[in-house]
Amino acid sequence: MDPQALKAALGAGLLSFPVTPFGKDGNFNRAAYSDHVGWLSGFKASVLFAAGGTGEFFSLAPDEIPTIVSAAKAAAGDTPIVAGCGYGTRIAVQIAQSAEKAGADGILLLPHYLIEAPQDGMFQHIKAVCDAVSIGVMVYNRDNSILTAETLARLCDACPNLVGFKDGSGDIGLVRKITATMGERLTYLGGMPTAELFADAYLGAGVTTYSSAVFNFVPALAQDFYKALRAGDTAATNKLLIDFFYPFMNIRNRQKGYAVSAIKAGVRLLGFDAGSVRPPLTDLTEQEVAMLDDLIRPYRP
Repeated sequence: MDPQALKAALGAGLLSFPVTPFGKDGNFNRAAYSDHVGWLSGFKASVLFAAGGTGEFFSLAPDEIPTIVSAAKAAAGDTPIVAGCGYGTRIAVQIAQSAEKAGADGILLLPHYLIEAPQDGMFQHIKAVCDAVSIGVMVYNRDNSILTAETLARLCDACPNLVGFKDGSGDIGLVRKITATMGERLTYLGGMPTAELFADAYLGAGVTTYSSAVFNFVPALAQDFYKALRAGDTAATNKLLIDFFYPFMNIRNRQKGYAVSAIKAGVRLLGFDAGSVRPPLTDLTEQEVAMLDDLIRPYRP
């Protein structure tokens, strides 16, 4: 996909990150993934992200990523597929190139591995990934990889295929400076865990879309929330926050890593063979799964 076409697709509606199913042997379960992605594609996400954060990118070997991307492309119909990418620069370049070869329509560059870095180092890292592929690239601001507006402006000048900025920092002041500075040069994506909890604030800062993790198992509810948000229907979004998203947050917050584990549990509750999370994450307890089952019952497709 042409980078500018991807930029338009990213801004056209709700986005999501399918979970990555693993079989009893711990390996990628392509058949289960294809079933789930094919089902999700019927709920009109604008873009799906393969092997992203909710897809346990951090637990995947680099050579697993192109296989997952290929499976997503085959199952998603016309829905564009963006691949997760990350780690150090050389590994990130290899992942980006292998994902492009596997058919990815774009790259989401997650924070580099472990260490903090100066702005010029992050500039060189991101530029190297952008230069290595012809498809569109999005950068993800969070944790140890926080770009300033000035560095992002340099990257936009140097990298024509840099088309998106995703924020998971929660620093609304920085986000607003970036959206004010860069204007329509980029598409802006909200990337906080359970993004619906922050969607109103991010919309006010110029971020018009986000990636919904709960789309994995309650896609119609996720779309209803997004449509109400964009329509300015605060009564509807408040009701969904109170009835679903805050109770879900309470389950998610019971253990570290449940922002992913709870999503995978929800997918299993819908009957998809998603398998367990890989270490270092852990699955929900039976009690917590029952709590989640009770919560999602009114919203099952």
